[in-house]
Amino acid sequence: MFSKEKNAKAKSGRDFTQLKTPHTYAIIFFAVVACWLLTFLIPAGKFSTHTIEYVDSDGDISTRTVLMADTFRYSYNLNTDSVKEILTGMSQDEGLMEELGVDKEALLAFLETDSSAWTQEDLDALGLTDDVLYAQYGEAIYDTSKKLHKVAGVWGTEDFGGFGFLNYVFEGLVTGDRSGSAVGICALILVVGGSFGIVMKTGAIDAGIYAFIEKTKGLERLALPCLFVLFSLGGATFGMAEECIPFAMIMVPFVIALGYDSIVAVVVTYVASQVGNAASWMSPFSVAVAQGIAGVPVLSGATFRLVLWVGITGLAAAYMMVYAERIRKDPTRSVVYHEDGHLRERLNAVSAQEREFTLGHKLILLEMLAVLIWIIWGVTRKGYYIPEIASQFFVMGFGAGVIAIIFKLNGMTINGMASAFQSGVADLAGTAVVVGMAKGILLVLGGSDADSYSTLNTILYGLGTALHGVPAFIGAECMYLFQSLFNLVVTSNSGQAALTMPIMAPLADLVGVSRQISVLAFQLGAGFVDAFTPVSASLIGVLGVAGIEWGKWAKFQIKMQAFFFLLGTIAIGIAVAINLQ
Repeated sequence: MFSKEKNAKAKSGRDFTQLKTPHTYAIIFFAVVACWLLTFLIPAGKFSTHTIEYVDSDGDISTRTVLMADTFRYSYNLNTDSVKEILTGMSQDEGLMEELGVDKEALLAFLETDSSAWTQEDLDALGLTDDVLYAQYGEAIYDTSKKLHKVAGVWGTEDFGGFGFLNYVFEGLVTGDRSGSAVGICALILVVGGSFGIVMKTGAIDAGIYAFIEKTKGLERLALPCLFVLFSLGGATFGMAEECIPFAMIMVPFVIALGYDSIVAVVVTYVASQVGNAASWMSPFSVAVAQGIAGVPVLSGATFRLVLWVGITGLAAAYMMVYAERIRKDPTRSVVYHEDGHLRERLNAVSAQEREFTLGHKLILLEMLAVLIWIIWGVTRKGYYIPEIASQFFVMGFGAGVIAIIFKLNGMTINGMASAFQSGVADLAGTAVVVGMAKGILLVLGGSDADSYSTLNTILYGLGTALHGVPAFIGAECMYLFQSLFNLVVTSNSGQAALTMPIMAPLADLVGVSRQISVLAFQLGAGFVDAFTPVSASLIGVLGVAGIEWGKWAKFQIKMQAFFFLLGTIAIGIAVAINLQ
């Protein structure tokens, strides 16, 4: 029987168990195409927005622009006849014009023009935006006979012919600003890559790893669960995410030297931080924002969440160790076995002299530790973010290079520092491109602005309204599933909260669960799936420094996501059972 199967494989020339994982670029491209095709099927929609105030985790009054759930409407053409009638009546109402900030003379002059050619842009010039008119007159301003789609062209740029999906790479790369995705994250990745290029050239990390293994004498494996808890704590307390990128660069050679694979390095850093984020009792970027928008006292329910964090972190760390020990016993079982080969060879080829842990190596590691403490202090106390963090890591790389020159480590010179920085940047240039490409998925769907017509807004509205009238636990579980799916395209915790919580919070009232549970569903979905979605700039950055393609990461992570979803479902069930408030 087995020989027949073998012969059949030989005849066909194909072994389906050895199919190659698609490249990350290819996966994202087909995701962009799929989303583009989706825009032909789903009409565009939008919400009106308003600014709310809430008490943040520091006890201060903060503001957030959020959508108004009852203002959703599809994209329609203007009903110019109706609009002309409305504006004619408005021109005779002095009080209304004053209330809306409309100049009477400009309005009268506008009414003299051909109404059949009016556009929303013309009305905007009068101060009569779509939101203003809809708030005053509802759908009377639209021709509701046909819902419109917002479909990107095949090619084009924002400033020349309009966005086309084949330009998703460039448009994705230039979105955002220096403090966010994609521009800021791309710059951070390149600076961190260059800085660690210098650090790795000094040999300090390799020497430190061997010194650690030699000193711990077989107890080194206990380091992994301890580190997992620390990174989970970072995610729970200050929303650690992008900060994991440089840590992953240190962890990859460390765990491979212990006999594991680079996947373990990503799990113990980035995945751990997102586990903490999912069960956080105090993160100012997720639970505090979501509770403020939902009208729930900020940081309430902390006892339940703290117990949840302990349980989920412990179980997730145990899951990691089961996988890690399986790989340690048989490294060939890893989906990244071949990718990790160059690191194993490099570590095995290190001579006894190179393994010597010198004073110069110790000073570099101490300097790195000092910078990492500086970063954590800056993030938690001073509000440092991407620009500041990038600069801090540049200081770390520069300082390591200077120490290496003084102590003549690996023949380091000024030119050697520059070359090492250049090599480090080159190694992560492909990862920076992936960040921009992944952002293109969101652009094709119309973006994440609730106040602009997009396919994504219609999906948000449709999934939200589908939960009306279901039983309490089913409703809460569907909220969790919805937040998980939504996080596949919108990975910003605060951004997702602003988009979804104004719908999910009142929906919780309708299905008979507390708003606190709707916040919990948001947390769990947004946190866990951040460790999987290729749209997450932070995840792509960590995978890039670890040398793992997203497709291979997904092979491992899909099982872990199923485990996380089970834990989340249990947490939701318990919250419903005790009526978490």
